[in-house]
Amino acid sequence: MRFLSRSMALALSVVVTLLISSGAFAQEKNMTPLSGGVPIIEGIKPLDAGAAAPDFSIKDTEGKVYNFAEEKGKAPSILVFWSIFCEPCRIEMPIVQRLHEKYGDALTVLAVALDGEPLKNSIVGFVKQEGYTFRILIDELDGKEMFKVADPYGVGGTPTIYLVDRGGKIALAKVGRFKEEDLEKAIQSALKK
Repeated sequence: MRFLSRSMALALSVVVTLLISSGAFAQEKNMTPLSGGVPIIEGIKPLDAGAAAPDFSIKDTEGKVYNFAEEKGKAPSILVFWSIFCEPCRIEMPIVQRLHEKYGDALTVLAVALDGEPLKNSIVGFVKQEGYTFRILIDELDGKEMFKVADPYGVGGTPTIYLVDRGGKIALAKVGRFKEEDLEKAIQSALKK
């Protein structure tokens, strides 16, 4: 039940995020607004470009284990941390789908859902409804109540996107809304390496 409470806390955080970004609250002490109106949890810093991308192993929506360490050298990877409750994520996901369709196997696209296993059916329903074909992973908590993927990557807000090059280094890190052309340039550069 601890996972459910962490998931519900995250869901509540996303709702508060939407209220803050819509102007419902004048100030929130634990959140720092970013460009595009997406607040992040204060004190959590995303990984910088050039940092080593942490390895992880979690299940996808079909229950299959995905091991990042085994896959990351094959092609550059996009990691999108998102939630079904995150409106900016819903805006960005079609861009991610277009990139997945454009680059195919030359680019690994992974969307890491922070909503947790209890909301798996809702995640699967949303993905099916929207027609997304990239791999959806469901983050989970470890024994210390830390997300196995989001916490090592310093995810304090959604959406957060990372581009990891073939060498396992962060090539691009962005919290909040992103410009498709900026991501496209970074992907082109990573594919040349």
